[in-house]
Amino acid sequence: MPDEPLLIVGIAAIGRALFRYRSELAPIVVGLGLDLAGLLLHNNHRGAWPLVAVLTVLVAVLAAWRGLPWGITRTEERVYAATTTLVAGGWLAAATAFGPGRSPLPAILIVAVVALGIPWWAHRRRRARVRVDRVIHAWPDLAEAVGLGGSRVMSAVVDTWGWRARMKLRPGQSVTDVVARVQAIESALGTRPGAVRVEQDLAHAGRCTMRVLAVDPHAGAIPWPGPVARTLADPIELGVFEDATKVRVPLLRRHALIGGTTDSGKSGVLNVVLGNLAACCDVVLWGIDLKGGMELRPWAPCLARLATTPDEATRLLADAVAVLDARADAAGRDNTRVWEPTQARPALVIVIDEYAELADTAPAAVPYAESVARRGRALAVDLLAATQRPTQKAMGGGALRSQMSVRVCLRVRERRDVDLILDKGMLAAGWHAHTLDAPGKFYVLADGHNQPRRARGYLVTDDHVRETAARYADQRPELDALSQAAIDHRPHALESPTKSGDDPERALLTALAEASDEGLTISELIEATSMRRTWIYDRLQALAATDGARQVSRGRWRA
Repeated sequence: MPDEPLLIVGIAAIGRALFRYRSELAPIVVGLGLDLAGLLLHNNHRGAWPLVAVLTVLVAVLAAWRGLPWGITRTEERVYAATTTLVAGGWLAAATAFGPGRSPLPAILIVAVVALGIPWWAHRRRRARVRVDRVIHAWPDLAEAVGLGGSRVMSAVVDTWGWRARMKLRPGQSVTDVVARVQAIESALGTRPGAVRVEQDLAHAGRCTMRVLAVDPHAGAIPWPGPVARTLADPIELGVFEDATKVRVPLLRRHALIGGTTDSGKSGVLNVVLGNLAACCDVVLWGIDLKGGMELRPWAPCLARLATTPDEATRLLADAVAVLDARADAAGRDNTRVWEPTQARPALVIVIDEYAELADTAPAAVPYAESVARRGRALAVDLLAATQRPTQKAMGGGALRSQMSVRVCLRVRERRDVDLILDKGMLAAGWHAHTLDAPGKFYVLADGHNQPRRARGYLVTDDHVRETAARYADQRPELDALSQAAIDHRPHALESPTKSGDDPERALLTALAEASDEGLTISELIEATSMRRTWIYDRLQALAATDGARQVSRGRWRA
């Protein structure tokens, strides 16, 4: 106030300073409190020193044993609390009996305050808690500066890597507004870039959790502990989230997509999945690696088939469709809805490394892959596709991408690639895969993983691959008799679908592949497939988007 006395101003300033640094001054305040308590007890209750001593021992035992009454869990902190209690209580008992001014009690008190205050002042969690308290106190001003005025911090907790706070937003604000201002929040808090995480509160649309990481918990590689799955029904552990919880993803009756740029760690995540699938007793593994088998050949002892050329890849996927047809017919006769994998009737998982290469060099195989993607889940024929080139040409436009219910997104070069791998709108929702700064870091979108939480995949070395492949090579199941018979009786030469009894999808593919350079008309395709004109047009557009077919001239098409 303009006319406020200088003394009042000075007292207020001192009071604000004492309150601001109350944590740092705590040992000194405790020392002064002990001295005052000793003086009062010595003058009024000099004979109470045995009671003080007994209470001191009891509290010290509780502090060392259970962390009571402060709720301490860490062993070193319990030892510190018990030691401080014994020293403070012992001094107070002596001061009660002899007086706080009796030599050498004053000197002992000063030495104890300094000696026991050093661990207190140096303690990382205490200093972090002080910083958090100051952030909470200053948040209204910070919120106005970053465009989140009206929001407030409800509570905050310090953990091993930093701290997290529960925030209540102003009516009309949502977690999307907070995500859009993450970089501004980092600037206002003075943190390192990429230190702030924001998660939606699933119980309230107007609340969220903000986490600030002072130290990156994923700065170093995490060794692979080995396979944990024994059947396809067991979830697969891909890595560890930043809060030390495991990334568990189910793959039974689910197609999976792993996307990321070069050197993002895609091969590492793929090896983790293959290592777990190799240990499963109810899975037959097929592989497609059009880079000469560079990625999948080390797993060859556990792969029933490995295709390394476009022709082999096309035949492999055509055989997978034949397996689908046979299992679907059997399910229809038995009136069953799903194929339950067992060691005698195993699931079939097809691993495709670098799907973009398959789309470029073997376009005739793409419709087969899409057919597996559309129909394979209920019949336990699953796809696991990986790509280092998440372009629109490779990822979009077909049925395969839309059927992928498990998606792992590693580092990408461009922001728009996040939506290509995960789904539209994921970038705006906080799935910032373009900011991942180390190989193996990823986001996962699957059942039970709908929040943008960063994780790091396990590090699988070449020795791990060799040991795992050799260990489980003799335990791999064989394809069931029904599926193997469907492959053996499938005609390997392309022939008319009306003669071979193929489904319309395969009939269309066969007709396009056999077409001359002039192509086939829509009427000819209708005759070959016995399907309506609208179905023909829809499938041609889907094939054209994935380079599976092209329009030679107006109204004429070929593969």
